[in-house]
Amino acid sequence: MTSMPAHPASAIAKDTRMGRVHYTTADLERQIAFYRDRLGFTLLEREGQTAALGTPTRELLRLTEVPGARPARRTTGLYHTAFLVPTRWELAQLIRHIAETRTPIQGHSNHHTHLALYLPDADGNGIELAWDFAREVWPMRDGQLYPDGMERAGIDLDELFAELERDPRPWAGLHPDTVVGHVHLHTASLDSAQAFYHGVLGFDVTLRSEDFQAVFVSAGGYHHHIGLNVWNGVGAPAAPPNSIGLRDYTIALPGEAALQAVVGRAQRAGYTVAAAVDGHRLVDPAGVGVRLALA
Repeated sequence: MTSMPAHPASAIAKDTRMGRVHYTTADLERQIAFYRDRLGFTLLEREGQTAALGTPTRELLRLTEVPGARPARRTTGLYHTAFLVPTRWELAQLIRHIAETRTPIQGHSNHHTHLALYLPDADGNGIELAWDFAREVWPMRDGQLYPDGMERAGIDLDELFAELERDPRPWAGLHPDTVVGHVHLHTASLDSAQAFYHGVLGFDVTLRSEDFQAVFVSAGGYHHHIGLNVWNGVGAPAAPPNSIGLRDYTIALPGEAALQAVVGRAQRAGYTVAAAVDGHRLVDPAGVGVRLALA
């Protein structure tokens, strides 16, 4: 572990949350089918080569097709997006549906802050399906995650599936209260990532580990809203334009004053912030697109 100031001089609003993610795909129909049929997403809107998916009341994912788009390897960008369900029962239903549809997975973990199942989508983008434990049992002290309480273990699937025996009602797809819990990114430098997300945007640092080669940041005492690692190599390049994968992700601010405070700090730090119909957009030091918007 590395010592660091946990709280920035200008903190981001404590009610800040994550909003939708936006991916480039080479095959829009295949991606829509994956999220709809394997994970229970609802197709909310489709216009031209772009589609919006999520719960019946909330957009979680936007997809834009670029013919001929290809994946980029060993670059900065998405490691995974965590879609957070509100109950253990919902997670059990999702995992059972994944098993029934023979959807390949990459593993599962009990992080003691949350349970997580990992799998790739149809383009290979990382997905984490997650459910949070109550905050009072998280392995955190003074706003910091501590490794001794985070010994990695798998999900006890028998215990989880007991939720379905206690409540045998049928699953109706992704729960309306499902949200993007966090986004985990490959970055080029932990120092520059921390300087931007902590020093400029104002997130608290909840973990900095040289052994783990990662920094976690959050708002309002959450375990992490954004994870940043250098597992693709220190100095990894940004993905070429129109590569398959993350176009940008959204930080959702709780009000106009909170939004403008972050926009102003970014501009004063020398970042170009472009106004858009659905928020403001800038690029982090590793070339990752960040969208600032109202919740």
